[in-house]
Amino acid sequence: MSQVLHTPPPTTAPPAAGEDLAALAARHGLTVSGARPSLPEYLRQLWARRHFIGAFATAKLTAQYSQAKLGQLWQVMTPLLNAAVYFLIFGVLLGTKKGIPDYVPFLVTGVFIWTFTQSSIMAGTRAISGNLGLVRALHFPRAALPVSFCLQQLQQLLFSMAALVVILLAFGVPPAASWVLAIPALVLQFTFNAGVSMIMARLGAKIPDIAQLMPFALRTWMYISGVMWSIDQLVGKHGDLPSWVAPVLQANPAAVYIDLMRFALIDSFHASQLPDHVWLLALGWALLAGAGGFIYFWKAEETYGRG
Repeated sequence: MSQVLHTPPPTTAPPAAGEDLAALAARHGLTVSGARPSLPEYLRQLWARRHFIGAFATAKLTAQYSQAKLGQLWQVMTPLLNAAVYFLIFGVLLGTKKGIPDYVPFLVTGVFIWTFTQSSIMAGTRAISGNLGLVRALHFPRAALPVSFCLQQLQQLLFSMAALVVILLAFGVPPAASWVLAIPALVLQFTFNAGVSMIMARLGAKIPDIAQLMPFALRTWMYISGVMWSIDQLVGKHGDLPSWVAPVLQANPAAVYIDLMRFALIDSFHASQLPDHVWLLALGWALLAGAGGFIYFWKAEETYGRG
């Protein structure tokens, strides 16, 4: 008995003469794997992963000091030790505390708020390049990574704020209704930090060496942001400075968010020490960095984890 083997008919039609592969794929409803969705769809996908973003940020924060004997106490001790070092060098040795009421609360507030921005940007720079295994293994909107790292740093700041309240009370700064202003100031700063982090995440994914340069850039930014000294006092002491120096220093986004928090928490820090239209400045920086950084990051969505 002879056995006849029949070749099954093709399930798809062969490409027509002159038809390219892209047209063939479109004819059969095939799409590019990992293709960038539209901006509204990308926002929807990111919102759908909000629980993952929160859980990922909390897990990273918990694991950060898991090997240390003091554990989560380092979340408060690290910025406090930084503030102590700055107080010794700048407040005592260089004398920047002269003429600044409540210098310790002034300094600690500046250090805590600056650390929030600095840590968010540094973590964002490595968000893609440092998590390539996760990026290549799972399909999710990549913006979830820099946003989750910023959320982790916000959680870190909230732990530190408990210590800051104790310091304020210990140095005679009374609770006031203005403390409520810290909430919108932090929301705007978080938006700004997240936007800059997404910009740096895209740059860091393409040029990993940029992570080695960021500490130098951030250190320079810190020194011109009035973390350890008063911009208002500097301008008053040096009347020979060019007229554009004071507005530029005061409009610096890091200085804007630091001074807003000082104004909210420290009663001796007056509105006259703030730049004009400070809340509009804070909102403008948040919208510019937040929206601009998000769109800039989204445009390269297809490239992350490849190559």
